[in-house]
Amino acid sequence: MNFLRRAALSLWARKTRTLAMLATFLVMSAMVFGGVLIDDATSRAGEQAKRKLGADVTLGMDMDSLKDGGEGGSGGLQAPQIDSDAVDRIGRSPLVESYNYESFNGTRLTGGAKIVGQTMDPSVPNYTLVRGVLDSRLMPDFAGGKWKLLAGEALTAADKDRNAILIEERLAKKNNLKPGDKISLTPNDPASKDTAAFTVQGVYRDPSSEPDPEYMQFPGDRMIVSSRALSRLNSEEDGPATRLSGAVFKLKDPATYDAFKAWAQRRAGSALDGFKLGINDKAVRQMTAPMSAVSSSTTVAMWLTGIAGAVVLALLVTLAVKQRQKEYGVLLALGEKKRRVIAQQAVEIVALAALAIGASFLFAAPLAQAAGDSLVSGEAAAEQKKLDSWEQPPPGQTGLQQGQDPNDEPVLGADPIDRITIRLDHGTMAALAGAGLGIALLATAVPAASVLRLNPKTILTKGK
Repeated sequence: MNFLRRAALSLWARKTRTLAMLATFLVMSAMVFGGVLIDDATSRAGEQAKRKLGADVTLGMDMDSLKDGGEGGSGGLQAPQIDSDAVDRIGRSPLVESYNYESFNGTRLTGGAKIVGQTMDPSVPNYTLVRGVLDSRLMPDFAGGKWKLLAGEALTAADKDRNAILIEERLAKKNNLKPGDKISLTPNDPASKDTAAFTVQGVYRDPSSEPDPEYMQFPGDRMIVSSRALSRLNSEEDGPATRLSGAVFKLKDPATYDAFKAWAQRRAGSALDGFKLGINDKAVRQMTAPMSAVSSSTTVAMWLTGIAGAVVLALLVTLAVKQRQKEYGVLLALGEKKRRVIAQQAVEIVALAALAIGASFLFAAPLAQAAGDSLVSGEAAAEQKKLDSWEQPPPGQTGLQQGQDPNDEPVLGADPIDRITIRLDHGTMAALAGAGLGIALLATAVPAASVLRLNPKTILTKGK
């Protein structure tokens, strides 16, 4: 077609303008393409972190319902409890990766065994706390790597009917205990003469040397048994279920939280009265904080670049139309249709856009990888510095008096992501090519309107 040849000749004849428009397209395409690649990489990294960590859903007391129920003159609040069999029904959901529950009670060591620290009740020697769990591996301190199993095996759901116990290495050393040895515990009743023998299943290490701020228990005296065994120890009845004050469920995907809540309501029903489910995606948010910051900044930069590029292109094309009015006047006077003149202008712009977009595909990915790594590592370093600055509250205090929020405590093993992987796929390339060509066509819209208003007689006689 004649206008296609004219378009090629026009681009070649006006090399300076052609190079300026090509450079504008190239910069715009590379920056927009790089922004899209970085945004896609951060999104994928965030989704991978979510799938890896899941999300913890806590089953805990519903304080609002307790207050409402306590206004009828009962004179106080009573903490609800839920049977372990109801928790087990909830935990069988296909949306759940794993679940755990904990309980605790007081106990006294007998048979000559002694605690490491001070007794927690001056009137009762060797009195400390023992914690009951479903699976010790899922306890936050074990899962995060703070506590380490030195010998023996962890407690799992398979041990719920056994009197097995995990003890801290300082307690083990003081009493010369190792896996397979026995240790005797009493119920949380000073008047009780009953004792129960527990087999040491494992010895673990807690690096802390400060008593916990809530109960002031020395960490070396902390013992862990199954919740069912702790219930048997403190009750004459060995019922089929253990009474619990809550549980934690780890979802495979945080996005299924609403579906999981519906499942829990169907499976547990009235057993959930006085309880509520709440999601805790703190570990996910801690890991993906750099992703969110980088994604926000690149999205803004991408839009600004696209808009600015379209405006600059529109101005260049408009200027070109004004410079070529005599050319267009001659063509129109010779009988050329206005739509073909506009088509010639569009072909010139689209040809430059296609060339720039194709070139940007060659180097946008490595540039985006370098820029993305720099941005993400910088945000990750800032986030890690903030996490490292968090300090444990003084012994016996929660930190609220010092202006510290206990919820700000970093999650162990959830380091902020500091690298992303740029992935160039055909779908992204096609979408970006379409968007680039669309911007090119939009950039010709205003100049096309001016071409429609051209009058060849006026142009040729008056030069306007």
